[in-house]
Amino acid sequence: MSTSASVEERVNRLTKAAARRVVEPDDEVPGAPGEGQLLADELLSIAGLDLELSPEQRAKLAREEVASITAAGIRFEAVLEAGFGVQLATAEDLTDPRLTFILHEIGEETRHQRLFQRLLAELRPTARSPIPTRVVRLGYRLAIELTASNPALFYVLVLAGEEIPDLIQKLASEHPETDPFIRAVNRYHRMEEARHLSFARAVFPEVLASSRRLERVLVRHVAPRLISVMFHDLVHPGVYASVGLPAFSTWRRANATSTRRQLRYDATRPVLEVLLDAGAVRRGRVPAPWRRLCGVAADGTAADLAPATA
Repeated sequence: MSTSASVEERVNRLTKAAARRVVEPDDEVPGAPGEGQLLADELLSIAGLDLELSPEQRAKLAREEVASITAAGIRFEAVLEAGFGVQLATAEDLTDPRLTFILHEIGEETRHQRLFQRLLAELRPTARSPIPTRVVRLGYRLAIELTASNPALFYVLVLAGEEIPDLIQKLASEHPETDPFIRAVNRYHRMEEARHLSFARAVFPEVLASSRRLERVLVRHVAPRLISVMFHDLVHPGVYASVGLPAFSTWRRANATSTRRQLRYDATRPVLEVLLDAGAVRRGRVPAPWRRLCGVAADGTAADLAPATA
């Protein structure tokens, strides 16, 4: 069986699975988050920092962190939908089974966004990012334009955008102190995202094979930097200011703790493995940006190389 036929077979299986169960989030995940601390202390971004916060401050911080991550999820899935939309609009063969699954995925992502919107409204966040809105908007527009014209880069970011929240949601959904509604949201989201990860892993090698030299350079050197920004901005600096902490200095310290670095490593190493298996990155010659992002040595094996202030 040819590689293309093998990919199509896997994609067809994913499409059948997606078609068998269309889940409406308002029916599947009723209710709302409680008023207490939504996440345990060890799941907060400040875990590992010696901060003296009252129980009320920790409850507030947890709520604002969940809200920040939720808002980032809505926006990232919009970038994903834009990229898939370009693929559909410019496709030569509109009957390609890959596009069929993409249509399923877009439908699922929009349902996730509606659930996240409801969650965000219930959380009633007050934290405001100190990063100017015009800068954020420009960043998203540039990301959309860059990924729309470079499919290999796009799929690397899709992988990262699925792997990072998947791990965060796994940890939250399995922790006994997580708010029941937050646990239900995480479980619902992970259920469908597993298919999305399988799809991205399946098609990346063939997308890479048809990519231009510039795209490969972007995958090796730009993608890890974009993923780093994506990870660090999940909890924006304004979250810390909402409980009286200095915004940017706390944000930098939180992202530099060994706990937070390990979370980043565990979430991004699977992305690097896909690139290594596809030949986008060579073992023994893993570029420095990927080594820093994933905490690996040049051969791709685990090695925490990040300085304490990174």
